[in-house]
Amino acid sequence: MHTTLTAENQPDFSMMLGGPLYQLCRRLHVLREPLDLVSRRIIVISTIAWLPLLLLAIVAGRAWGGVRVPFLYDIDAYTRFLVSLPLLVLAEWIVHIRFRPLVSQFLEREIIREQDRPLFAGIIDSSMRLRNSVAVEIALLALVFSVGPVSWRHHAALNASTWYADVVGSTFYLTLPGRYFVYVALPIFQFILLRWFFRLILWYRFLWKVSRLELNLMPTHPDGAGGLGFLTGSAHALAPLLVAQSVLLAGQIANRIFYAGAKLVEFKMEILLFVLFLLLQALAPLVFFAPALAACQRRGNREYGVLASRYTADFHRKWISDNGGSEEILGSGDIQSLADLSNSFAVIRSMSIIPFTKTTVLRLAIIAIIPILPLTLTVIPLDQMIDQLLKALL
Repeated sequence: MHTTLTAENQPDFSMMLGGPLYQLCRRLHVLREPLDLVSRRIIVISTIAWLPLLLLAIVAGRAWGGVRVPFLYDIDAYTRFLVSLPLLVLAEWIVHIRFRPLVSQFLEREIIREQDRPLFAGIIDSSMRLRNSVAVEIALLALVFSVGPVSWRHHAALNASTWYADVVGSTFYLTLPGRYFVYVALPIFQFILLRWFFRLILWYRFLWKVSRLELNLMPTHPDGAGGLGFLTGSAHALAPLLVAQSVLLAGQIANRIFYAGAKLVEFKMEILLFVLFLLLQALAPLVFFAPALAACQRRGNREYGVLASRYTADFHRKWISDNGGSEEILGSGDIQSLADLSNSFAVIRSMSIIPFTKTTVLRLAIIAIIPILPLTLTVIPLDQMIDQLLKALL
């Protein structure tokens, strides 16, 4: 039997708490409930993934020379383990902090009707059970060790002699640091990234089920989204996750440019599609509320249309047909009420059927593209770029 939720009895919703990895981090003392010690986790996980690679590359004589791409010259290794991986860990803490109050807003704003609160509690309960699933994380591990190395080999590995492999013809021979990379470091990164995608699926599922409820939306709500404008905060909270993935792509493209002779322009379609993919991660689930918001807007136009017709008819009868100048219109509250009614109509007409704005899309797009911008220096030298910028400003 579900506990009835109220604004005071806040829902305990967090995509980040629970699951085997969460429990393992607790036992290893790199996590203190709920998600404290984030700096310690970043240092420990990044060190386990990156430091042995450096040491093994030194032992193998491939740390700073001996091959076309030594370890210390591999841009992908830096971006993957020293930038992207820490961001993925940091994003867990940020999303945990930001999402729980967002979910509470459904109750505090009374968007969930009283009779539907047990259903809302059930949606939260089922989401938390899936979050804690051992089977899901085992499946993710199986995917990482089966498909992960193949995916990396075809999409990220360089077809040249590097610190992690020697390439003879079409044969790929892993080195000693390469084995640690493929069987330890890479699975750590891929597992955390895939776990993130699973958490996003949980969020999508939660919003989808909530959007199917009969929500108490207000067409004249000043946020311009029927009262759901707070959901924009979820997209902003996911910014570190988007940056982490963008950094990963930037590192892979940089390796292709510097060590495989590629040009940045060759990746323009890939970059465009990737930025679109990142935007969809943050914004797509908010579209689930479009039918409810569209219905809310139609209802507002209908109900306030009836109210406006009655009010304007009474206004016309009082001040035009019957008044005959016997009553002073100056200072009357009727004029202000008519203006307020007009403003209410303006709010309804401008109401968005998706709970985010163009500004939100633009901000997220800029955030997603920033890690890739330094690659433009491979096309336009820095001094020329500065000269052009100064000319534009002056």
